[in-house]
Formats: sequence, structure tokens, C-alpha cells
Amino acid sequence: MFIRSILVLLIFISNSHALESCKWDNQKGIPCTTITKTPNSSDYSAEGINKKVISKQQIIQSGATSAIDLLKKVTGLDFYQSGQKGQQAAIFMRGSESNHTLVLLNGVAINDQSTTNGLHDFGQDFVQTIQQIEVYKGSNGAHFGPDAIGGAINFVTGIDYTNSYSINGFNLKNNSIGYNTTKITDSGWHLNFNGAANQSETDSAIAKGNEYDGSKNYQVNLNGVKWINDNIKLKNTFYYRDTKSDYDSSATAEESVTADNKMYALQTGIEQKNKDSMNNLIFHYHNYDRKYYVQGKKDKYYSESFVAKAERTVVTNDKLSYGFGSEYKYDWGHYLTKTFTSQTKGHLENFGFFANVGYKFNSNQVLSIYNRIDTHKETGGNKTYKINFTQFLGPFKFGATHSTGLKNASLYETYGTIGKRDIKPEKSETNEITGEYNFSKNVKFSSTAYRTRMKDRIKINSSWNGYENKIPDTTQEGLESELVFLGENQIFSITSHFAKSRTADGGPNSRRPDLSYGLDYSKKLKLQKYTPINFNLSHRYIGDHIDWTGSQNSFVKSVDLVDMSISNNWYGNIISLNFTNLLNERYEKPATYSQDGRAISIGFRRSY
Repeated sequence: MFIRSILVLLIFISNSHALESCKWDNQKGIPCTTITKTPNSSDYSAEGINKKVISKQQIIQSGATSAIDLLKKVTGLDFYQSGQKGQQAAIFMRGSESNHTLVLLNGVAINDQSTTNGLHDFGQDFVQTIQQIEVYKGSNGAHFGPDAIGGAINFVTGIDYTNSYSINGFNLKNNSIGYNTTKITDSGWHLNFNGAANQSETDSAIAKGNEYDGSKNYQVNLNGVKWINDNIKLKNTFYYRDTKSDYDSSATAEESVTADNKMYALQTGIEQKNKDSMNNLIFHYHNYDRKYYVQGKKDKYYSESFVAKAERTVVTNDKLSYGFGSEYKYDWGHYLTKTFTSQTKGHLENFGFFANVGYKFNSNQVLSIYNRIDTHKETGGNKTYKINFTQFLGPFKFGATHSTGLKNASLYETYGTIGKRDIKPEKSETNEITGEYNFSKNVKFSSTAYRTRMKDRIKINSSWNGYENKIPDTTQEGLESELVFLGENQIFSITSHFAKSRTADGGPNSRRPDLSYGLDYSKKLKLQKYTPINFNLSHRYIGDHIDWTGSQNSFVKSVDLVDMSISNNWYGNIISLNFTNLLNERYEKPATYSQDGRAISIGFRRSY
């Protein structure tokens, strides 16, 4: 109910790229070049990109340890999690399928090709080692490549110069610790280490039982940066994650499936920044190693991916900016399932060339165009593009976008037991209209209407013995809105998402409500002789929806979720108290799998 509301932190509004500024660098004694025409995503070439940023400060102040806890509060994103913390979780962005969200690490795709459809498991993403989360809504295939039909989420790592450790206790059944330290070597390398451990003990099925399904997550992140001169720096990243979890195979099952999932990534690159240009060269490798133990049988899923990416961005003058680059991606997978006594191997390759241009006709009109050509091992050449026009009229801003996207069949859909090598990629066509009005310097309203049409959807055929391209087309359409009030040391926001995601026969898509909204209130309380206290109150309404449980559709009731947090930065030490699901709502998402009831979390972060 509306009365139960009033909410948290303004939902993460920023239009900056994840690049270090000269101000920050100089504070650390790091050389950098003063750039008067900075070539990054805040340039007019990037108009029309709907981007939200969750900063490190927001992550810390929220008290959240998992990415899904942060992302499910972003307007336009729906989620499901098969149980509680550490269990499998997925995102539906703007009504699209969960595998239509491209997930990146420092700008490089890391979707798990060991899954049947290339789905990323957000339940294993804990945020202690993440510096920033960037959410790109809407079709961004021309910007990021295949799979970004619904949008993209970029996890950014980097150098955190604050030495710190953190402890979080969550109802005594969910706990986490984190540690961060940085060292500057004699040879000029800035080395940063951060690690975290998370443990939970919960019951995943909605049915009452005597056993708990726990999870343990360990992650390590190493970053190294070295400035060769004022313009060039080397960047290296090593990321490792190991999650062990138990979950119930069904709503009533008391026997658990045991999952052992490992992932690690290596990334190295060189970045050059000049007065009016920036060049990047990145080499990336990651693998997933997943094992499942079901009734004494072990199923193994393994994949490897290699990416080489080069790009250049140029700002020529006050009117024109452009960029271009290329990307090569190699995926290999091996599936051995004793449950179904089958074994599959295969590999996929994709080469992409992309270019963009932004032109500022005058101070009030901007045109940006993105174009990408991908050549795929199995499907050949495919094109995607994005065109955006932005008009400024005093306090009013109007934007119109037309874009296309595609998703290739996954390794399993191509080479699996029931895979098909001749399966065509899924394709999308999206139209967006955005309006923004500043009533005053303290009040702003923005709204985006979108419609996406999908064709050649990849589905299992009616006899369940193979994948095929389904006909007819499907659609997702909706309206996102946000009203923000800025006061002295306080922020209040109202967000809403009306969505209509439909199947080929016109019925609602599973796990996607037609209506969701949020209310957020954040205030900095100044107390005499004491450091300010940050107070946040939030309310989320998730509308009722249907959920396909394997044999039939189940009805999932709507739910009101109220969270509250209090934090204080006391001489560099952050102490936080967080209340989640304050009303102790018992709800399922997906059907038959319970989510957290009322919980209290106490957090402590010491910086030194």
C-alpha cells in the first residue's frame, strides 16, 4: 500500500564514464594530461544512452552485499531468485528475456556460455570487490554487441586507494567480511587487492522443512595500474569467484541439489589519452566451471571465452565526435551430464566492427548514430544500429531513439544434445521516446516510453527434442517514469514502471509484472557536535504476475517491500544498521521459492 512507503537513496543518476579524473589522480600523485575535450560517454556522441550508475559510495551506504539487492531497485528491472542469498538469480530488463541482458566486466562481455541459453547468474555477484555498477537500459547491440537486446550491466573494478576492512551480520544466518589494501611499488605499479567472503544459511523452498540450504561465496579481485607517461597507462585485472550452495529441487523436496560454481577472469590492456582522443586495447579471458550433484550423480558444465577489443574515440571540435573499433570473441564449451547420460563439445566465434558518430547541430540539437557489423561462425553476417535525436527546449529535453539488436544461439542451443547448428539469431527492433522537464533546480520529471518487437525467438519445439525459431513475433512495451525532489540535505523520488510483455499467443510472459513502483527518501541528519547521520527509507511495490513452474502457470501475488537504513561516517569508519522487508512480507519470486522475511543487518567498515 502507498501508505507504507517513502524511500531510499535516489536511484543512482549519473552520466559519467568509469574513467579516473585528473583531480583524483593528482590527489594520489599520479600524472595525467589535462583534457579540455574529454572523449568519453558524457560526450554528445552518447546522447540517447539511458544509463544509471551505482557508485562505490552508494554500495557502501546501502549495506547491500549482493548485486541483486541493488539491481532489483532500479526502475525497469524485474528479477527472480531461486531462494535467498547466494541462490540463482536473473534479471528481466524492460520486459525482455533474462538472457537478453548482456553482462560485462570492465566493458567486456562475461555472460556464462556454460548455461543452456547464455544466462548470467546474478545470485553469485557480491559487491565488496566492485567499484561501480553501470546499468544501460534498452537495446544496445550496436554499442556493446550481441545479447544486449534488453540492455547491459557493466561491473567495474579498479583501484580503491582506501585501505579498509568490513564486516556485515545479517540475522546471524547471513554474514560477510571484506578487505581492501593498495600498495605503490618502487617500479611505479599501483597494486590493489580486495577480497570478500559471504556465508548464508536459509531454506530455498517455500514449503516448511527441517533443513537449511546454505551458500558460501569467496571472491578475490586484483588490480594493477602503471602510468608509462602522462598519456599512457597499463591496466591489469584478475577476478576469481567460488560459490558453493545447496538448493531444493522443488517446492516440496527436502533433498537438496549441491552446486559448486567457479569463475575467474584475466584482463590486461593499455589506455592512451590525448587532448582530443582516447585509445583502448583490451585482452580478456574468463572461464566458468560448474558442477552439480543430484542424487549421487555429477553433471559438469565448463566454458572458456577469449576477447580481444580495440577502440578509438575522437572529439574533433565543438560539433563532431566519433569512434570506431573491432572486437573478436571465441567461446568454447564442454557439457557432461550423467543425469541425462550425454556429452557435448563445441565452439563459437564472432568478429565485430563498430563505429559511432555524434553531431551537434547547435546548442539545442544533437544527433548520434551507432552501427555494428558482426560476423558469426554459424550465422554469418548480421547488422545492428542505433539512431538517436535529442532536442533541448529550455527546461525541456526530448529524445527519440530507433535501434536494433540480436542474440545468437548459445553454445548449448547450437551444439547441445537437442541443439541445432542452423538456428537463426533472435532479432529485435526498438523504438523509444524520452521526455525530461526541470520544473525548477530542485524538481525534475523524466519519462521513457518504449516498444520492442522480437522475431525468430529461440525456443524448444513442441516435441521437446530440439531448438527452433518460433513464429510469430512477440512484443514488449512499457513506460518508465521518475519524479525527483531535491531539498537541503534530502532527496525524495517516485519511480514507476508500467510494462506489457507478451508471448506469441498474446498471454503475459512469465515472471514479469505489469506494474511496479518505488518511493525513496534519503536525508542527511545534522546533529550538533556529531557527524551527520544518513537516513534512508524505501518502498517497492511488485505487481502480481504469472510464473511458469514446469507444468503449469502459477499465480504470484503482489507484494509491498519496505526497507530502512541508518549509517554514520565517524572519522572514516562507517557504521550502518539496515532493516530489509520491514513488514515481514512472505513472498515468492519465482513461484514456490521463498524470499527473505524481515531481517536486520549490522555493518561496520573501517578505513585507514
